[in-house]
Amino acid sequence: MAIRILVTGGTFDKEYNERTGQLYFKDTHLAEMLQRGRSRVPVSVRTVMMVDSLEMTDADRALIVQNCLQAEEDRIVITHGTDTMTDTAAAIARAVTAKTVVLTGAMIPWAFGSSDGLFNLGSALSFVQVLPAGVYIAMNGKCFPWDRCRKNRERGEFEEIPLG
Repeated sequence: MAIRILVTGGTFDKEYNERTGQLYFKDTHLAEMLQRGRSRVPVSVRTVMMVDSLEMTDADRALIVQNCLQAEEDRIVITHGTDTMTDTAAAIARAVTAKTVVLTGAMIPWAFGSSDGLFNLGSALSFVQVLPAGVYIAMNGKCFPWDRCRKNRERGEFEEIPLG
């Protein structure tokens, strides 16, 4: 079972400019992460964009949806910024029904060395293999239906939205 991984940017792939103190994008770290994690899952990686999710537009989300629809694989992992991950998940859920799509990200950039990104990527790759068709968010070892979670900025983690 091959899995398509779509890279969209986010904290996952940010670099740190030591001279200016700013975070920026250069290239995705995904290949290095898969190698370091010793992943043996067959994947096809496509970089769709490298943007901060706070700067993501409706056109960007439409491009992500288009990539999901056009992917030959029916299991897709998307690396994404955490701030608007649920917005993109909603756009995907409106258009993609016959595939399993798992969005994941990181609170700390991979380049910092103490990132949660490797763990989240591994979790997303595991979840996408066993979940039924639908759109999900995998963070911090947990997996949520896209419309049942939110980012808790105070705690720096995703949490389930209680029913009712």
